[in-house]
Amino acid sequence: MRRLSFMPFVLFVISCTLMSLLFNSDNVFASGTLSSEEETIESSDEEVPFDRPVKEIKKYIAPMNELELFPCTDCHDEEWETDYTRRELDEPHDEIPGKFVNHDSDNRWCLDCHSAKKRDRFRLINGKLVKFNEYYRVCEQCHKRIYREWKMGVHGKRTGYWNGEKQWMHCAQCHNPHNPPFKPIKPKPAPRKPLDIKASSSAGARTSSAGTH
Repeated sequence: MRRLSFMPFVLFVISCTLMSLLFNSDNVFASGTLSSEEETIESSDEEVPFDRPVKEIKKYIAPMNELELFPCTDCHDEEWETDYTRRELDEPHDEIPGKFVNHDSDNRWCLDCHSAKKRDRFRLINGKLVKFNEYYRVCEQCHKRIYREWKMGVHGKRTGYWNGEKQWMHCAQCHNPHNPPFKPIKPKPAPRKPLDIKASSSAGARTSSAGTH
């Protein structure tokens, strides 16, 4: 009987011990979860190492412009009075096609792009002057879509490396600004098939051998 009366007490002690263990383990798990969250928050502030993207090229590099080698001021004195009359040009500008230019000639005239005050500069629509090596800004005024595609690398030609210096071909390095349409190009003949080459070689050999007899 004593043993039976003692059993409830033992069971009570065991249950209390288990409850204590469970309570302490919950605290451990909770504290562990909290600390991991804190670590996550702290680590998110740290910079994650990665390969940095190539910086945007702020200057369009291109081969030397021929206009820089032959400045207009070598012949045009800026103190001269400017003649704004639309007319056919004499030598040395007589090589420009058409009556004026083959580039919207009904609406365009030389001094729409070239500055009459500073001959070694181009003139934008807003009156701002730009250097010869920035003439793509003149083209951009009318050719917005092409200019955007050129900056994105879709239109035109580039050379260089993906992570280094690049050369961007400017508009006039492919297009004649006074006559921009490309001239028709006659296609080269199609490549010969290997069998045709072999047949022509065999025929030539037979002709050569026949001529020796």
